[in-house]
Amino acid sequence: MDWKTLQALLSGVNKYSTAFGRIWLSVVFVFRVLVYVVAAERVWGDEQKDFDCNTKQPGCTNVCYDNFFPISNIRLWALQLIFVTCPSLLVILHVAYREERERRHRQKHGDQCTKLYDNAGKKHGGLWWTYLLSLIFKLIIEFLFLYVLHTLWNGFYMPRLVQCANVAPCPNTVDCYIARPTEKKVFTYFMVGASAFCIVLTISEIFYLILHRVLKSMRKNRSPGGSNRRSSASRASTCRCHHKLLEAELGPDSSGDKLHASAPTQTPI
Repeated sequence: MDWKTLQALLSGVNKYSTAFGRIWLSVVFVFRVLVYVVAAERVWGDEQKDFDCNTKQPGCTNVCYDNFFPISNIRLWALQLIFVTCPSLLVILHVAYREERERRHRQKHGDQCTKLYDNAGKKHGGLWWTYLLSLIFKLIIEFLFLYVLHTLWNGFYMPRLVQCANVAPCPNTVDCYIARPTEKKVFTYFMVGASAFCIVLTISEIFYLILHRVLKSMRKNRSPGGSNRRSSASRASTCRCHHKLLEAELGPDSSGDKLHASAPTQTPI
């Protein structure tokens, strides 16, 4: 798997992230992706080959391995890293949509018209909700994969010996030994700890976003009329710019009703 491509895609998220988001992305790539690529894959590389059972019954070893490892830890972590980083792409797509909308607006009305967005990457309006939803999705995915990992193996502990009982084609209870159990247990605890730390960072970022939004709303309420005046001035400037363009196209004899009816309605998303 080419993790560099994923890192290149997500590196653009740093421009629109908070401090918690930047720390989260660093933890994901340094303590999870890097550890996964450099060490964890090699530890689990001999997983099925060195899964020894005290029986020569054909197929019994494979069935016992599948019974205890329905999905490999290493593949489960790969899925987790992919799914947990995908919600961040929603922010990039939303910013790209804003930039394209701004480009079309400038192309249609000219460079003299008021911009739709002072900063396309600023978290307000719809982009704030997209960013918040991406954090909630990441939180749900982290909890879901930790629950699956805990449920499949009855905890995060990696035993040295597992027993297969009443599993065809094994004739009786079969003892099987896992390769490198201590090393696998250490990496399992490390990956679970890194995932838990990312959960704490995500929850902190959600509270930070909501608190910042509440404080910003309280400051606006303390100074009534300020934001309305700025919004009205912006819309008036946009309308005047649009009227000038229409006057140039239709001529000075055009009625004011037509100009008023054609004025654009600015609804930033």
